[in-house]
Amino acid sequence: MDMSAPDRVRDELLKINPTFRDLVHQHTNYEARLDELSHLTYPSDDEQVEESTLKKKKLLVKDEIYAMMSDYQVSH
Repeated sequence: MDMSAPDRVRDELLKINPTFRDLVHQHTNYEARLDELSHLTYPSDDEQVEESTLKKKKLLVKDEIYAMMSDYQVSH
């Protein structure tokens, strides 16, 4: 999810909705950790499991973010 691109709905939700802000923060944290894991030359078994788990969590959070954005856009 590219949080640097301008988006009116996302920007408005970031201002007014703490749950949305938390989800975006979680997504950013997952992305940062996945970036760290992807640079490991020989990840351990635990790190490989962590990477797989984080990818799933990141996708779920992204889906929630886009659902909230869609709901907001429809209602406003």
